[in-house]
Amino acid sequence: MFDTLSDRLNNVFDRLRGRGALNEQDVRDAMREVRVALLEADVALPVARDFIARVTERAVGQEVLKSVTPGQQVIKIVNDELVTMLGGEDASGEATPLNLDVKPPAVVMMVGLQGSGKTTSTAKIAKLLKDKNGKKALMASLDVNRPAAQEQLAILGEQAGVATLPIIQGQQPVDIARRALESARLQNVDVLLLDTAGRLHVDEALMAEMKAVAAVSEPAEVLLVVDSLTGQDAVNVAQSFTEEVPLTGVVLTRMDGDARGGAALSMRAVTGKPIKFAGTGEKLDAIERFHPARVADRILGMGDVVSLVEKAAESIKAEEAEELAQRMMAGKFDMNDLRKQLQQMQNMGGLGMLAGMMPGMKKAKQAMAQSGMDDKVLVHMDAIISSMTRKERAHPQLLNAKRKKRVAAGSGTSVQEVNKILKMHQEMGRAMKQIKRMGGLKGLAAMFGGGMGGAGGAPTGAPGLPGGMPGGSMPGLPGGQLPADMQDFLKKK
Repeated sequence: MFDTLSDRLNNVFDRLRGRGALNEQDVRDAMREVRVALLEADVALPVARDFIARVTERAVGQEVLKSVTPGQQVIKIVNDELVTMLGGEDASGEATPLNLDVKPPAVVMMVGLQGSGKTTSTAKIAKLLKDKNGKKALMASLDVNRPAAQEQLAILGEQAGVATLPIIQGQQPVDIARRALESARLQNVDVLLLDTAGRLHVDEALMAEMKAVAAVSEPAEVLLVVDSLTGQDAVNVAQSFTEEVPLTGVVLTRMDGDARGGAALSMRAVTGKPIKFAGTGEKLDAIERFHPARVADRILGMGDVVSLVEKAAESIKAEEAEELAQRMMAGKFDMNDLRKQLQQMQNMGGLGMLAGMMPGMKKAKQAMAQSGMDDKVLVHMDAIISSMTRKERAHPQLLNAKRKKRVAAGSGTSVQEVNKILKMHQEMGRAMKQIKRMGGLKGLAAMFGGGMGGAGGAPTGAPGLPGGMPGGSMPGLPGGQLPADMQDFLKKK
């Protein structure tokens, strides 16, 4: 979503880093380019103007200009102010949690325009609260205007494993809210999510309904759902709702789209309310808490290792990882193990997502895009391994020229590609033996200052991951780096 803005900012900062010393005019020229980049990203003019004023005031100080690394100092100031603009008042820049510390049921009221993604976001948040926070949730649709809106929430509830309020045809929103509250109390529900109706634009009827429902339900949270792809208009909508309804937070949907990012950057400054969640895809688990510091790091090309480790811990089965670690310690690594590594990368979102979260990988990600590389490469590699017999996967050295031709034909690839994946396996096998000679995972941990000293020598950063995450490396791969032959494999055919 922030790719264009990120590219522009990194070009400015590359020039700053290349200068041994900076004067005040250098900083002001750079800030002028940053301002243009923000405006091109559809950031609201007053927000961009205030941001540049704050950064310039701090950056032209003698402490910065006379420092040993003035370029880096300016980048740090931009990063700090970016975190503040995104809503990170405290130094940590962490996500703002939902206020659920009230007498149950805690009511979360979802508001927004029609088509912004309220119903799907309601189900996503309910699933997240159930899976991550262990909360018992109940969802109720108050949308009696849009055809099949209530049925849609019921279907999403089944998929998410979250209860929904039974539908009574003809019942009005305020009455549905009362019934939902009563049902939530009887079922000892922790969180009640109310999916309200939307309109095509902000009007008096919509606001009157919002206020009536809020008066009955007394919500602990009123979350405004806005579509990132609507750009600057999303900010205008947010401002209109802020003036009429007591909002407590914002949910940005379609953050995985090709929007320019201005809505996200402007939202906090315009509404005064934090962005609490960001929708990152169509699936019900494609939602994440909005961490201003992590988003700022992604924009400035610094990666997001914390989110990467969290995703690894969620998607990789500890038992499989432990079994693989044991095989590593024994110096064993066959094609089945390689296949598991590739599948782990797919489960974590594919190569593009991993590269986007790793520090210093911005240019690598661009190279991937330019070469036409995508996550189908992982599928092709998996197909090659699948075309081998069970014996060949356990003993790759059996693959002679005749067998390689058969594997290539069975996987729809070429013998050259089969050779590349075999060579990659050999490289990784050699890396495993090297790790064993260095004393196994514990010895490797000592090299990184003991940062991987989990139980049984497993990395603490991502439980059970062989190779760990030292230095923001690729999870699940020995030493964390993609072998050279895998990079060859990834080139466009």
